Amino acid sequence: MTTRVVGLDGDDTLWHSEGHYITTTERLGELLAPYLDDDGSDLDHARAVQHLTEVERRNLARFGYGVKAFTLSMIETAVEVSGARVSASEIQRILDWSKELLDHPVELIEGVQETVDRLAGSYQLLLVTKGDLLHQESKVARSGLVERFESVHIVSEKDPATYNRVLAGTGVAPQEFVMVGNSVRSDVLPVLELGARAVHVPYHTTWALETVEGELPAEAAHLDRIDELPEFLEST
Repeated sequence: MTTRVVGLDGDDTLWHSEGHYITTTERLGELLAPYLDDDGSDLDHARAVQHLTEVERRNLARFGYGVKAFTLSMIETAVEVSGARVSASEIQRILDWSKELLDHPVELIEGVQETVDRLAGSYQLLLVTKGDLLHQESKVARSGLVERFESVHIVSEKDPATYNRVLAGTGVAPQEFVMVGNSVRSDVLPVLELGARAVHVPYHTTWALETVEGELPAEAAHLDRIDELPEFLEST
């Protein structure tokens, strides 16, 4: 079957996201490093950042994805790293950083606007992204792209069952669907498992909990930039 429906990821595929989390993580490391050692060394900074990753990993099933989950994990990290000595004013700083994340302007990745406009003329487009519902709805609305999509799906996890529900609700067979995104874990592997196609367009950085071991599966396509997508789809 030929491709009829194209699914696009949101964060770090259409607009920048992870870089903002990295900046906030670095701030948290600076805040907590003195609790690990009086000199607040680079090693202590790295230890605090690593502890946050461990807390996020164990909280993922409870809190899910997005800024609110990230905030709870930052506060929990601050309590644990400081031995419950973290101050109310420091907790307030963490909350302020989180509000900055929520309010940050949506910045489209280079080439996205033109690519989405071009694809919309030939394919049915779905936006399939995970994260906090309110924040993702806000980003989608502020992106200026929403009118190009047949439907928007904000999901708690991207696994085969989720993609199967999306495809069933859209009335499209897996063989007619291609998913495009920056995460091998979320945008490639579960889609291939369903028998659909996947295109990996990497972002320059990947959240630790989205990384997978090994090379990109041979069945998946790789593009360096999203503006290469229309030509690729036309040629396959």
